[in-house]
Amino acid sequence: MSRALVWLRQDLRLADNPALWHALQQGHEIIPVFIHDPTPDTAGRLGAASQVWLHHTLAAMAQSLAAMGSRLILRRGEALTELVQLQTQTGAQALYWNRCYDPVSVARDTHIKQVLGRQLTVHSFNASLLHEPVRLLKADGAPYRVFTAWWKTLLQAGLPARPLPAPDRLPVPAEWPPGCTLAALGLLPAHHWPVGMMAHWKAGEQAAWQVLDRFLEAAAGYAVQRDFPGQAGTSCLSPYLHSGSISPQQIVAYCEDFRNRVPQAETGIAAFVRELGWRDFAAYLLWHFPRTLEKPLDTRFETFPWSTPDEYGASLQRWQRGMTGFPIVDAGMRQLWQSGWMHNRVRMIAASLLCKNLLIPWQQGEHWFRDTLVDADLASNVLGWQWVAGCGADAAPYFRIFNPVLQAQKFDPDGTYVRRWVPELRERPVSLLHQPLGAGEVYGAYPLPVADLKASRQRALACFARMKSVR
Repeated sequence: MSRALVWLRQDLRLADNPALWHALQQGHEIIPVFIHDPTPDTAGRLGAASQVWLHHTLAAMAQSLAAMGSRLILRRGEALTELVQLQTQTGAQALYWNRCYDPVSVARDTHIKQVLGRQLTVHSFNASLLHEPVRLLKADGAPYRVFTAWWKTLLQAGLPARPLPAPDRLPVPAEWPPGCTLAALGLLPAHHWPVGMMAHWKAGEQAAWQVLDRFLEAAAGYAVQRDFPGQAGTSCLSPYLHSGSISPQQIVAYCEDFRNRVPQAETGIAAFVRELGWRDFAAYLLWHFPRTLEKPLDTRFETFPWSTPDEYGASLQRWQRGMTGFPIVDAGMRQLWQSGWMHNRVRMIAASLLCKNLLIPWQQGEHWFRDTLVDADLASNVLGWQWVAGCGADAAPYFRIFNPVLQAQKFDPDGTYVRRWVPELRERPVSLLHQPLGAGEVYGAYPLPVADLKASRQRALACFARMKSVR
């Protein structure tokens, strides 16, 4: 029987795994492989929180494969080197993988296909996007830069076909190649953080489906409830999508089945599927505009007068620690530190304070989120930060500056969210809860505000006007 390597990356699941499925259909003995290759600026270059998430997801995947009589071969090192060794050690005639879409991974995978294609057949598939970036273009062949027009084109192209089932068997080789232990990958840090965050989560394919089922029970109210951080109104599926424990194709199909059974959930489901579209759009933008990994898509912002590290160092640290003096922001930053996740509405508020009120470059926030989020998808993180900063595709206008007090009063009116994550303020009356402390007020060690909202807003608008005048 012929033998195939199935190289797993961001597709750590058995069901709807095209690489695994197609290798099985060809009758190969299958050797599932995961290579920890932290090449800079690729999907494999993970922050600390995502590494912890990956550790637990790999453990779940290995357990699922073992239940089928198979195993997961773990290796650490440069991907091409490890794959060449595996091909030599196993005599594999074929290599299967599911594609990554960040620019560095694309270049790396293209090179691997060219080199290994001389010794074995190489097959790659889409397993993580509703539509691949190369497919959806404007009539003139240019890529979209506005979500609404892109989403309309995607819907016209059609949502993907039904997802593939999980295999009911996996032919295995008589002898397995050597691999390392999960601990040897070095994904867990020596210090407590962020190991403690896993108390908030359960990783793996089975857990992803449990999370989706819980979400759909309340999906009818998603379009409204998703903006209120004190409510369980969001899906919390982003970490599972990031690691590939579940695919967007699976989610869309399952949601469609649910909508057919529960018609009153149609509005909520439609809003949720559109949010999945934003994840695809982020990958689309990074594919077509790879420089946006570190550079603004709107090139005017290359001259924007950001604060210097000497000027913003202390403010950045206060923001990272959740000690800005703005309760909704600090609640979000502490939720992030403790759980590896932050509510999306609060992400926007916290990002706006950093970029616009403190004039700290968006890249600083993007790097912090990439290190501390369990769902730190490279493309989505960049899109979100450039959107808030006003320098990306489909961006919020630069003059849209979120007022953290007004936002909190609107979206956390009873203070549930702030009281949970900022315990110093639990005894403060709700009428004052979202306001920064005034002179003489003492609530434990809670600080005075890091900036004056009115003055810092005016400063940001003046900087924007100065930037526009340069061109």
